[in-house]
Amino acid sequence: MVTSRKPNKRPSMFEVAKLAGVSHQTVSRVINNSPDVSDATRARVQAAIDELGYRPSNSARALASRRSRTIGLIAGGLKFFGPISAISSIESMAREHGLFMSVMMVHEALCTQADFDNLCDTFNEQNVDAFIFLTPTDVMFAAACRAKVGQPRVIVTSTHGQMTVREGLSLLSPDDRRRTALVGLDQWGAMTKVVELLAEYGHKSALYFAGPNDWRDAHTRLDAWRKLAALKSIDSQIVRCHTWDADESYAHMNHLIDEYGRVGRLLPTVVVAANDAQAMGIARALHEHGVRVPQDISVVGFDDMTGMDNMYPPLTTVRPDFEGLGVAAMRETLRLLGEGGEALFASSQHGVGLIPAKVMNRRSLGPAPRR
Repeated sequence: MVTSRKPNKRPSMFEVAKLAGVSHQTVSRVINNSPDVSDATRARVQAAIDELGYRPSNSARALASRRSRTIGLIAGGLKFFGPISAISSIESMAREHGLFMSVMMVHEALCTQADFDNLCDTFNEQNVDAFIFLTPTDVMFAAACRAKVGQPRVIVTSTHGQMTVREGLSLLSPDDRRRTALVGLDQWGAMTKVVELLAEYGHKSALYFAGPNDWRDAHTRLDAWRKLAALKSIDSQIVRCHTWDADESYAHMNHLIDEYGRVGRLLPTVVVAANDAQAMGIARALHEHGVRVPQDISVVGFDDMTGMDNMYPPLTTVRPDFEGLGVAAMRETLRLLGEGGEALFASSQHGVGLIPAKVMNRRSLGPAPRR
């Protein structure tokens, strides 16, 4: 009898079949949502599964469905807040759908096409069902588009870069293009909100600290800033940074304060940084020179990293929905695998489905000082 099973032994598909009075093939069809099972039989098998506490193994499901139930994820930017947040969301949603996530990490700037292809080959040895590529830089985006894989691929990237989305997609064959989806954050929309807020506060002069140009996020934010600030007649000076690090922005801000003072010019009324780490370096330099935030100059960041609401003063910044980005990437993966419907996006640009972001308006942003 089924009840004679040892307490610590994991129940098997054959025990479920015996309790339900069906064949083990029928149990397999129920587990894999086959339509070739009557509702009554499905209910009886499900009741047996619930009673025994049966959980199908990944290998058993793979044999039945001819799928490994595994998604291969190649990601760059792993020391940064955004990619880590997105990966966590992707992995959580994969587990909810009975999928296993296999992750490989690469250096986002140094990854070559050969490196990328080798990782794809390794995943193919695992018989992955689909790929998700987190491609923060142009070199990774190009590698993801050039990769010779037959499975569905979802590319998480920004809408702008030194390689355009159209140029990237042109590297795919028509069949591969049909098996490809792109998702990203609506950084243009976020920057629109930032610029509108600055104009509302009366700011007409700004410093913009750009991120490293090989990062597509940095490229997109800079393109958006230039065009949107010009539309609002905000005169801006671009400060180019080679990293996202606070140390570099701190050094640049110190130099600018000294330079403006040397020639007898007033600093602009606001500094906008391409990420929060840069904003922290900027805020430190201003504090050390006795420049008050926001009374003398306002500071705005991007990413809303943990702790930004506890800076002094709390940092006004953009909060991207990294969790929503991960969910969207996984939904697109399921759709391409035939396990989900069309994903709905509030907006899209250049073929990239976009996830919105919101501005967290805190005390580091104030009205432009009268001079």
